[in-house]
Amino acid sequence: MTAAPRVGLLFDYDWDALAHARLQRRYGHDRAGFDLFTFPSNARLIGFDLDRFASRQAARARRRRWAGVLSHHEQFGALAAALTARSAGLPGTAPEAVVACQHKLHARHVLQQVCPEANIRFAALDAEYGGPIPEVIEYPSFVKPVKAAFSVLARCVDDHADLTAHTRFGRRELWVIRRLVEPFERVSRRLLPEAGTAHRLMLEEPVKAAQYNLDGWVRKGRVHVLGVVDAHMFPGTQAFMRFELPGRLPKPVVDQAAAVAQRFLAAIGFDHGFFNMEFFHDARSGKLSVIEFNPRLASQFGDLYRRVQGLDPHAMALELATGGDPAALTRGAPTAGAAASFVYRAFGPHEVPAMPTSAQQRALYDAFPDALLFVMPKAGHALERDFKWLGSYRYGILHLGGRDRDDLRRRFEQASALLGWPSPFTDEPVSPANLTPHNHLSEGVPA
Repeated sequence: MTAAPRVGLLFDYDWDALAHARLQRRYGHDRAGFDLFTFPSNARLIGFDLDRFASRQAARARRRRWAGVLSHHEQFGALAAALTARSAGLPGTAPEAVVACQHKLHARHVLQQVCPEANIRFAALDAEYGGPIPEVIEYPSFVKPVKAAFSVLARCVDDHADLTAHTRFGRRELWVIRRLVEPFERVSRRLLPEAGTAHRLMLEEPVKAAQYNLDGWVRKGRVHVLGVVDAHMFPGTQAFMRFELPGRLPKPVVDQAAAVAQRFLAAIGFDHGFFNMEFFHDARSGKLSVIEFNPRLASQFGDLYRRVQGLDPHAMALELATGGDPAALTRGAPTAGAAASFVYRAFGPHEVPAMPTSAQQRALYDAFPDALLFVMPKAGHALERDFKWLGSYRYGILHLGGRDRDDLRRRFEQASALLGWPSPFTDEPVSPANLTPHNHLSEGVPA
């Protein structure tokens, strides 16, 4: 028997760790990286350098004879994997393409050149962190970081005073922001200097339309579509309530989104790897507007595709990372007609419920063996930062499948009752404003 190919998995946590544990008989794994959401692991933010980290992993790849290197981690992992692959001579995404996606202001400029009809109005915010805000800005406006750090600081502002208040930071907050962005900044200055600094915010035109996620991969420069996941928001907010499959977009719109992805990704040299494109589509006008491109698999959706389509995106990504063809993998039998990633969220400290007890969690899995639950308790400064930077606190995520949408909703309500949590469920995937990415278990702030 031949040995299973060995793959380096970088910043491999949460959804990715679960999926890769399931696939460990097919691929040997070496892991590296740290968890941004637990202490003392996240203390490694101090002095973290992506180039040094990737250089060490490339040496390890040669020593351990890796067949590939992979990460679906937005903040550091995707770029670290690209740098490692280049240094070790392994299949991978060009690091310049990862930087071009993750530098949101640069990505807007590229999109304006190749797909202006899918772009929205945008501009850099000409102000340093905590500095005075220019007077000549059109409101309302959507403000977000040039280098997205877990959707923090991203929201619609109504006037000069609102924007000024939103960009006032304490010493502790500035420490977190700078250390989240600086590792990317150093690589960006070297590989894509024309993009300018990522230590700033940018403004975008607010959009009110339904939001979707196009998932797929690029092999030999050609885009392949995995599917489209619908995003549903808490009414009157920009906060995700759930992500749902099957999607409800007509095929011509999916084809339109794929064509935009092909043009943009080709323009930045993204010719190998998984991607996720977040976009709006206004059914009345037919306008499709790109929110942003994420240069990696949207890990949170992998379980949904397995349930509804019988496709395993994590296995497909490993196949691509080791030089194979994801389309050649055998499709499994679907287990659900509909599936969703439900997000439990509080919008104020008084709304934060108790975390479910061990007995409650056992009752959930006894009643719903297919359930997948993540609980995310926070307190103190970490909880305060979530409310300030995100406008809400995401305290849990639950995955379930159902025969159809009605059955899915019924099961969600029953499961929530067992956990002692509310079960909001709106029917339309309508977004009230422009949104930044929701990155698997990344929407939050390191403790």
